[in-house]
Amino acid sequence: MSQGKFITFEGGDGSGKSTQLSLTIAWLQAQGKEVIQTFEPGGSDLGQEIRKLLLSGEFIPVPACELLLFLADRAQHVEQVIKPALLAGKWVVCDRYTDSTLAYQLAGRKLEDNGLLREMLQWAEQGLSPDQTIWLDLSVKDAAKRMAERQAGGEAANRLDEEKSSFHQSVYEAFQSIQLENQKRMQRVDAKQSIEQVQSDIRDLLGQL
Repeated sequence: MSQGKFITFEGGDGSGKSTQLSLTIAWLQAQGKEVIQTFEPGGSDLGQEIRKLLLSGEFIPVPACELLLFLADRAQHVEQVIKPALLAGKWVVCDRYTDSTLAYQLAGRKLEDNGLLREMLQWAEQGLSPDQTIWLDLSVKDAAKRMAERQAGGEAANRLDEEKSSFHQSVYEAFQSIQLENQKRMQRVDAKQSIEQVQSDIRDLLGQL
């Protein structure tokens, strides 16, 4: 059996990842692909408990602790969920992966990266890099507007959602830099377009795989 493909979706909160991820999975399944949908943090059984620690706001980890919890979640996720699915020939579509850690924990928290932290990120991946990453590019201002509308509609915000705009701006600029450094793997899609046009762009990109 041939190995499957590993697709990740990245972007700030409010960029439409959940919607586009669901539409993409339905499209892939219509092409006859067996697809596993997952996410970080929390894509494994143990990861669910780590997710609660990270996002509930009950405990506030210092930046170094936050990073290590994300890496622990990823190591478990890769070994328990992603690798077995790929080896079984399935396509794995994941909401967030290492790019988010680079953007949120390293850039957003301003952790000094002397090379060691990136080595730790690679170690947690266990050699597993995405075949394709879709970055849904939406400005901090537009994302904040969408998030405010969602919260007005009753959607609860998590601890990271409630960070200051300066934090989210640092995250956004980090995603820009990551995309420029990885243009073959990470493809930019303008998330301000209609849902239909964003999905069309994503299908064009994934069709090349």
